[in-house]
Amino acid sequence: MAETRKLYYENGACLQFCATVLSCVPTDGNFAVTLDATAFYPEGGGQPADRGALGGARVLDVHEKDGVVVHTVTAPLRVGEMVQGDVDGRRRLDHMQQHTGEHIVSGIVHAQFGYDNVGFHIGAQDVTVDFSGPLTDAELADVERAANWVIWQNAPVTIAWPAPSELAQLNYRSKKELTGAIRIVTVANVDVCACCGTHVERCGQVGSIKLTSSQSYKGGTRVTMLCGMRAYEDHCIKFQNAEAVSGLLSAKINETAAAVQRLADENAALRAEKAALETRLFAADAAAFRGRKNALVFEPHLSPDSLRRLCTALMEQCTGVCAAFSGTDAVGYKYALGSAGGADVHALCKEMNAALGGRGGGREMQQGSAACTRGDIEAFFAPRLGE
Repeated sequence: MAETRKLYYENGACLQFCATVLSCVPTDGNFAVTLDATAFYPEGGGQPADRGALGGARVLDVHEKDGVVVHTVTAPLRVGEMVQGDVDGRRRLDHMQQHTGEHIVSGIVHAQFGYDNVGFHIGAQDVTVDFSGPLTDAELADVERAANWVIWQNAPVTIAWPAPSELAQLNYRSKKELTGAIRIVTVANVDVCACCGTHVERCGQVGSIKLTSSQSYKGGTRVTMLCGMRAYEDHCIKFQNAEAVSGLLSAKINETAAAVQRLADENAALRAEKAALETRLFAADAAAFRGRKNALVFEPHLSPDSLRRLCTALMEQCTGVCAAFSGTDAVGYKYALGSAGGADVHALCKEMNAALGGRGGGREMQQGSAACTRGDIEAFFAPRLGE
């Protein structure tokens, strides 16, 4: 079959076209359609496929094999018929913004640090770019600032298919060795790269670039970024959240971090005060078990750490096994289990977990949870503790 004429290469802004149906084959409840020409970009090079409509059918996916573009559509199209294609313009613009933004960032990173772009993917929510070397937060902040400066200058983005002699003289980025006709995308004074994707005509159409996070990845750095409408929508969501937090804290929006820090400090002080009071309360409660061998107690609303300290207080007064539980029959119980005499309670814990639907363990003290009732717990321990 002859290669499909790729209108998306001839004009990246082409969203509507007419073409002749060359084949239509049923596939997995849908239909695989080929045309003599198409403006639908197929998935490839880290960029997702276009969506839209073709002859009244929805286009669900587009892929290319051996130069032939295959459209997965929801209804059959008659071979030989001329059909109209309508590309989803919002999705196409989004992909062009993300892809061009990646070129800008990759070009700047390559120029400033010499790192290569070794991985690129446009996801449904964000874009990830993998660079071949380490980048600090401060360095990425500088890259982001420089990338947006390129956008504000509205640098042109040009597409060319250089002849082999021209290509030999050209210094361009590429993830792998390429042969045959090579498509070169150039962002003026920023980047020259072999690329098969769709791009805006001028950088101003990218709108803005925001690097949202980074992490070490295979000896280099994986950067997550947003461009264009994605960056704008992300800003709106975060600003709305910042306004809400500002209202809750009764603090100016630019002073919320300091207000949150004050709350965190106050919370830490309250937790320390609560722990001190609990320790005194646990010591007083445990005193009632002084001289006894074993102890089984229930306290509502204790954290795992508080349960551990309660069990420790009991072990200081008793000579045998001490078990502390917190919870309700409706939600289940957390537990702490230990031995004042240093006896191994692993076997007892294992038996208890099996009988009470429990999970947990430990070294010196056993801790975990049990999906049961208080009556189940008391019935289990009655013959084992004896008091």
